[in-house]
Amino acid sequence: MQIIFSWFLLLVILSSSTLAESSTFIQAKPGCKTKCGNISIPYPFGIGDGCFINPAVVGGHSGYDINCNASYDPPKPFIRKGSLEILSISGTEIRIRNDRIASLCYDESGSPVLGSTLRDLNLVGSVFTVSYTKNSFYGIGCEIIARIEWGSSGGRQAITSTNSSCEPKCKSRENMMEGSCTGTSGCCQTTFPKSLQNVSVEVLARLPSNGLISSPNSCNFAYLAEQGQYPSQASDLLPDGGLHAGTKVIPAVLDWAIGDTSCEEAKANSTIYTCFSNSDCTDAVNNLGYHCTCRNGYGGNPYLEPGCEDINECEDQTNNLCVGNCINTDGGYNCSCPPGSDGNGRKDGTGCTSKRKFPVIGAALGIGFGLLVFVIGVYSIYVITKKRKLLRSKKKFFQQNGGLLLKNQLSSQEGGIDTTKIFTAEELELATNDYDENLVLGRGGFGTVFKGTLLDNRIVAVKKSKLVDQSQIEQFINEFVILTQINHRNIVKLLGCCLETEVPLLVYEYVSNGTLFEHIHQRGDMSAISWECRLTIATEIANALSYLHSAASTPIIHRDIKSANILLDEKYTAKVSDFGASRLIPLDQTGLNTVVQGTLGYLDPEYYNTSELTEKSDVYSFGVVVVELLTGRKPISFERSEEERNLVTFFISSMEVNNLSQLLEDRVFQEGKPEEVLLVAKLAMRCLSLKGADRPTMTQVAIILEELRSLETSTQTIQLSREDSIMNMQFALERDLYSVPFMSYNSSISTSDDSAHSSLKQSVALGRGNPR
Repeated sequence: MQIIFSWFLLLVILSSSTLAESSTFIQAKPGCKTKCGNISIPYPFGIGDGCFINPAVVGGHSGYDINCNASYDPPKPFIRKGSLEILSISGTEIRIRNDRIASLCYDESGSPVLGSTLRDLNLVGSVFTVSYTKNSFYGIGCEIIARIEWGSSGGRQAITSTNSSCEPKCKSRENMMEGSCTGTSGCCQTTFPKSLQNVSVEVLARLPSNGLISSPNSCNFAYLAEQGQYPSQASDLLPDGGLHAGTKVIPAVLDWAIGDTSCEEAKANSTIYTCFSNSDCTDAVNNLGYHCTCRNGYGGNPYLEPGCEDINECEDQTNNLCVGNCINTDGGYNCSCPPGSDGNGRKDGTGCTSKRKFPVIGAALGIGFGLLVFVIGVYSIYVITKKRKLLRSKKKFFQQNGGLLLKNQLSSQEGGIDTTKIFTAEELELATNDYDENLVLGRGGFGTVFKGTLLDNRIVAVKKSKLVDQSQIEQFINEFVILTQINHRNIVKLLGCCLETEVPLLVYEYVSNGTLFEHIHQRGDMSAISWECRLTIATEIANALSYLHSAASTPIIHRDIKSANILLDEKYTAKVSDFGASRLIPLDQTGLNTVVQGTLGYLDPEYYNTSELTEKSDVYSFGVVVVELLTGRKPISFERSEEERNLVTFFISSMEVNNLSQLLEDRVFQEGKPEEVLLVAKLAMRCLSLKGADRPTMTQVAIILEELRSLETSTQTIQLSREDSIMNMQFALERDLYSVPFMSYNSSISTSDDSAHSSLKQSVALGRGNPR
């Protein structure tokens, strides 16, 4: 009953507020026009002399007089004699049509064709200020600076669109944004201070890193508008800052108030105080001045004499709460029951009940109450039984999945594992919205990964594994404990697990920028990953695998290295993930005999034929990923010709005939230095050797890539020139990767090296000799 009463009380308050608001601030001054076209014009605003508030009362501020321009059909209202068209007026705000959009356009060569325009919004001397809570400043375009200036002091604030937040290429205005303004796709926004009356917006060009001024055949824009009110696409905006016919209006919000004094100051001078009877005065929040509002139970316009008048709530049978008699009072109403009945006559109270029918109603209530208690009792027993059964199931699964063994393992670790947590089933169900299909990040051979948000607002990836063989539970727990001790910037961090469910759940850190596979194969014809970024990603993967093979407390073989298992964060940092197929290698062994597992196209042929898993199996899979980075092609594709269907085979045959250029991805071909690309290709060749003994270790691979990346990012090397260093690394690859130091240069590089090198250089200079 208490809950029901609280709901009714809330309904009373909302109903009263609705009545008050709906009947407040809707009247024009008697004898004056109430509307201009479809727009209501309430006092203190007005159309024509004597219809708006006296300027002397509001400190000489202008803006209350409205110009109704009848040349439009229907007529449109404007502020004074100016060009600011009014869209609506409320008790504290006025919305106007925004036509002050700054623009800057470029032709096909990237030269300005329409010069930058400076757009001003000058409200000085008026009653209006630009609302800082309802508006934002927007910039639309690529490689620009959109600037807003205000006030006589010249204060300014800028937002900038860069290649990290805009599309890398903008061929036309239509490509710059697609209905969003989140800092990407060529649209950005920012806030500004309150109480502004003089604002200017402008678009300035920015010199990008590629030496071009903005994008050809494009226009950039800047404007101030109501939050969330921007075109669904940039093509809605005309080059001169206007809007195409039929597109939605872009509004801006202005705050207004009475005068520039507070309520206390105005009350002290009756000649300037404008709040009449039954109204309250409140100071304006966003600017100087004050507002008048009718009190609850009263309606009308508080700025007009005699002020707000009593609302007869009894006439509104929908919103008053009387079930019996309704008696209107000044500012409210009372309820009573008719003769012969009891109660307070209110819906939120006891209502009205007949005295003669009370025994019958009482008996009915008693029976109903008894049935309610019975139903509640049965339901409670059902809930308790179900809860106990659920607890027993959780306990069973926890023990079945090795929970006690895991706790013992964690507690036996020196100092414990502070970052590892055993999660409850409820925590992960809440985090993933009960494993909502819309939150699936990916599916693989070893489980499904969901995006989740923990109670502390951390975003995580929850992997729901497939059924685990009970005979391997101890091995699973041992591997879990080892993985929790891995701390490498290029390996996805394992945060914890849940063992209360039928299958174990693993909780990893969330990596936000998708997989390397998506960036290589699903991002259009021209990948967004530069050659330098590809080289960095390959180096980071090599460092991670070197750490797993050599630096972990117990060596770990990943067994499923592929581009789909390499995650990228927002800075394109690579992180190796998905250890569902991984195996620990005892320190006194070099390999394990296992059931062959892996992914077609990445699987080590020696491991496939012998079932002997060694760290060189990861080296082979890494070589396939490097070839993907070089070529932008999938390892296996039945859409290609039979000769090209297997990427590794085609890559090796192309290298043997010095025809690497036909395979290179466009961006690698354009940006990569021939000697660097050739070196990486040769390194991939070594990794793809059919015999594991002929392949380098991941530590050796990481050293070569680190050396090459340092040459890529530095302007000169110590002791050796850039070209000599690369030739030295090629010599080490060709002669003896395991024993030749990189900095002990020997000029006797094989003729085949020079031939391949010259071939690739010639391809870069003259264009590819063979089509892809």
